[in-house]
Amino acid sequence: MSAPSLVLQFPAPDPAQSAVFMQAKLAYHTDSADLAEDLLNGVDAIVVIDTRSPEHYAAGHIPGAISFPHRTMDEHSTSALDRGKTYVVYCDGIGCNGSTKGAWKLARLGFKVKELLGGLDFWKRDGHPLATGMEAGRLGAAARCGC
Repeated sequence: MSAPSLVLQFPAPDPAQSAVFMQAKLAYHTDSADLAEDLLNGVDAIVVIDTRSPEHYAAGHIPGAISFPHRTMDEHSTSALDRGKTYVVYCDGIGCNGSTKGAWKLARLGFKVKELLGGLDFWKRDGHPLATGMEAGRLGAAARCGC
């Protein structure tokens, strides 16, 4: 007699329920491979926001990202943002909630937003380059990692 399955202790949902759930999950998040591809292809429908402090941004950030610390986000500071864009927010990684706070603030103010899974940590783990200094920089074609 085989041992009872710990995985199946809670049965998997039917496929239609899984599809709805996974689609919703994808609506809230993106990963570094998809973001890198969009940056390389010059997709202008997205804007990448680094929600960390300016000092952390200057030390290393995703090329093309703008520095916009979550602590400074409010109705006044976001007034120049384009409401037609989707904002991809990130912070250091899964041990940091700056991107979640930034996403919450932006969404509450009426902006479309997605959170980068794993933040800057997963971006670096996937082999993508960093920009330094206060200039946003740009992700070049040499950055393709084949992720």
